[in-house]
Amino acid sequence: MLGIEEELLLVDPATRLVTARSTRVLKEFREHGRGRHASVATDELDQELFRHQLETRTDPTTSIEDALTQIREARRTAGEAAAAADVEIAACGIVPTPIDEVTVSPNDRYRDMVDTFGEVARTGGTCGMHVHVDIADDEEGVGVIDRLGPWLPVLLAISANSPFYAGRDTSYASWRSQVWARWPSAGPTEQFGSAAGYHASCAMLLETGAARDVGMLYFDARLAAHQPTLEIRIADVCTDPLDAVLVAALGRALVETFAREHAAGDPVPPWRAEELRAAQWRAARYGVAERLVHPAERVLAPAGDVLDALVDRVRPVLVETGDLALVEDGSRRVRHASGATRQRAAQERTGSIDGVVDDLLERTRRSWADAPLGSPHG
Repeated sequence: MLGIEEELLLVDPATRLVTARSTRVLKEFREHGRGRHASVATDELDQELFRHQLETRTDPTTSIEDALTQIREARRTAGEAAAAADVEIAACGIVPTPIDEVTVSPNDRYRDMVDTFGEVARTGGTCGMHVHVDIADDEEGVGVIDRLGPWLPVLLAISANSPFYAGRDTSYASWRSQVWARWPSAGPTEQFGSAAGYHASCAMLLETGAARDVGMLYFDARLAAHQPTLEIRIADVCTDPLDAVLVAALGRALVETFAREHAAGDPVPPWRAEELRAAQWRAARYGVAERLVHPAERVLAPAGDVLDALVDRVRPVLVETGDLALVEDGSRRVRHASGATRQRAAQERTGSIDGVVDDLLERTRRSWADAPLGSPHG
């Protein structure tokens, strides 16, 4: 089983700036639902740290095709509710335009986070995609996390979708990941060795105040707090839902592959945190446009070769789940045009950051406006 969470921006189409209207959007959703789509659960939309953001969630499913349909339906829900509040949604990893001041959502936890972490929190209005994959127990989950580290930067490179920030090109494919890394509990982790080791590290972060609560344990991969899943948190939110399910399919296949290796007692290749940070920086800086750190060979290699290595590593699971063709097609697609390259192409085509925002709004709108309705979940 897997589930996907997406964080989205709310944008005023007239100004192309983000706008703090999530309270109104959520009010429209809760009062009027989805009109002809009212059978969908009412917890499908939720607030995020700032009022220029929304969060969507899919139901658990075993089918990547169903996950794709649910992403589109969730975006339709958000898009229709946003339209009723005179705004639009955009799937982008970070606010691409200048923003003078952020408005915290009306939530005591969020207010305390901003009070405690100050500027780190105020600049933390990023939009990621989180993939939940079910696990048997904490021991299996930590056995998987300890093996995931060198492969997670490849998922970041695939999803990279935040090259513009404050109206300028950052030179990064994923600037979101660099901003997110400012949180003291965020980023790659060294191997924990056991569930006890994992929980001891978490307890230390909580005791020191580096994390306010378990929800703020922002590791790139973590044990979910309230469900029996492992949560992969490294990806930018993707404008194209096909990119999103590519990351989800590969993430699930990695979890299943490493769960089997954990059960078999296979040794864990050791990686230091410094090495993982270097691999992640490379993925954030270049996406799939340059060389990446090869997770098996530990050398720089062309991004295409690294993507091929990832697919080969999890091929048996992809065959079992029926996801191999989708993953191979998606791997070819992102090499040709990733989220970051599409944003930069819009900037080159229009000569302005407004053109980038217009393109994001249009492509996000297309991602749900033409989607089929009524696909069953599960």
